[in-house]
Amino acid sequence: MTCARHTLARLQAARKAYGAVQALAGIDLGIAAGEVLAVLGPNGAGKSTAIGLLLGLLSPDSGSAELFGADPAHRHARQRIGVMLQQASLPDTLSVRELLALTGSYYPDPHPIELSAKLAGVDDLLDRRYARLSGGQQRRVQFALAICGKPDLLFLDEPTTGLDIEARQAIWAAVRSHTRAGGAVLLTTHYLEEAEALADRVAVIGQGRILAEGSVRDISTRIGHRRIVCTTRLSPSMVEAWPDVRDVRVDGARMEIVTDAAESILRRLLVEDSELHDVEVVRAGLTEAFLQLTASRSNQTFKEAA
Repeated sequence: MTCARHTLARLQAARKAYGAVQALAGIDLGIAAGEVLAVLGPNGAGKSTAIGLLLGLLSPDSGSAELFGADPAHRHARQRIGVMLQQASLPDTLSVRELLALTGSYYPDPHPIELSAKLAGVDDLLDRRYARLSGGQQRRVQFALAICGKPDLLFLDEPTTGLDIEARQAIWAAVRSHTRAGGAVLLTTHYLEEAEALADRVAVIGQGRILAEGSVRDISTRIGHRRIVCTTRLSPSMVEAWPDVRDVRVDGARMEIVTDAAESILRRLLVEDSELHDVEVVRAGLTEAFLQLTASRSNQTFKEAA
């Protein structure tokens, strides 16, 4: 795991256990200026522990965690980050404007309040009390608080959960603007299409280990699956029973078939359905790669335990 650009934060051979449960098993992970790193993994994979180490909320049992070359708990290192976690406890009697003013006061050179609010799409909520906002509006305010200090590194933990498409697109645009300016983003998300849209690099974690790391394309090409997307009169249950078909999904009139043998499945589709049309064959994406990587690790762990 090496980065050509300047590395802002890193874990090196980091281990962390909670009693008999090993949350991290000696991982190396780093994030460089100007990039979005998406850290993906199933629940319990070790993502939250890795973030906790980089934020200085936890200490590694062995190995090291660095933030801007310093201890993550160091005040000057923390003044260069912005954080948006899944759960946030904020003074709900304050207005959005007051929350931004308070949070900005912890930084040496914060954005103007109005700019932070505009970037997060909450400029029309500045004088509203936080407690009176909807869940989606509160998430957007939390994003505004994360970016208000002009951070060099943003930690975004499931940032668009509960947001509508318009609000999600606004946050995506702000993230892209942040990295274009040289900042970095460490992103965790269960929306794999979000990782595909934003990430320069992806790290897949399972059982406390890095299972794969690289660009979305790098990880997607690790598996041989293809997706055949078509319009067919054949039933999904019929196609799903064919050899070499891994999965079948239906979206309206369109069927999507995941397979390791695209050519033979395509030939059979043409034989079985003379009305087959709108056929497209594409490489499997990040979703299929993620599922295979994490399933393979789970199966290996089960076999080792047996």
